Amino acid sequence: MRATDRLMVALLALVFSGCANVPTTLGSDTRQALAPTGKLRVAFIATAPTHAIKDSASGELKGPAVDLGREMARRIGVPFEAVPHTSFPPVLAAAKSGAWDIAMMGISAEREKYVDFTSPYMIVQFSYLVSNAFPVSSFADVDRPGVRIAVLERSSPDAYLSRTLRNAALVRLSTLPAVVQALRDGKVDAIYATKATVLAQSVKLPGSRVLDGHSGGEETAIAVPKGRELAAAYARQFVEAVKSEGIVKAAIDKAELVGVVVAPPGATSASKQ
Repeated sequence: MRATDRLMVALLALVFSGCANVPTTLGSDTRQALAPTGKLRVAFIATAPTHAIKDSASGELKGPAVDLGREMARRIGVPFEAVPHTSFPPVLAAAKSGAWDIAMMGISAEREKYVDFTSPYMIVQFSYLVSNAFPVSSFADVDRPGVRIAVLERSSPDAYLSRTLRNAALVRLSTLPAVVQALRDGKVDAIYATKATVLAQSVKLPGSRVLDGHSGGEETAIAVPKGRELAAAYARQFVEAVKSEGIVKAAIDKAELVGVVVAPPGATSASKQ
């Protein structure tokens, strides 16, 4: 057998071994648990590049949350339905009302009161976007008295700074556009968000800059409303499969995300360690 043929056989074996983690024949009870309305309704934040944003040309939503949601819907044999949001509180509230079936979000202890998480499928780094008029060069420089830092209310960056910030003041706002506008209007000195988000917003804010490196991070996973054990079990298998098959990496690359990496196979959430 030629070397190229051996390589092809090995690659095919890897793909099929990854696929074996998710049942190819889905029981009707599991499908009903995953998609009780006959569609897989996938919730996510639609203003963050790490989840999804609206394509400026087509108007369609695109991003890892959409790609992975479509892939799960394809595997269980039901249509995909996007359930976009602009902030986290409505997503958590909708977990109780049954308005979505799975959601793509960062893992946190507060959210675990309402949902069950899979292992993380990607890790998102955080950073600061600051005004050029704000004289800082390092992350440590930001945390000092009198500094105002805007965050998306109840987001993972909010949770991280709430635990670690000592001197600066947090300004919590309900939507990303409101966070960006606060920096534009000079009402805050910095924005703290995912690195992909602050890089994207820096282009729209002349006179701003992203601090080098990263500070903190978010483990992003699939969330399932509490009480849906069959759905949660399938989602956990699905996450491990799409990581091992390279589908998560492909979604990250397709979205051209910076500061985002695939979570290791079998990774355990830091909140459970």
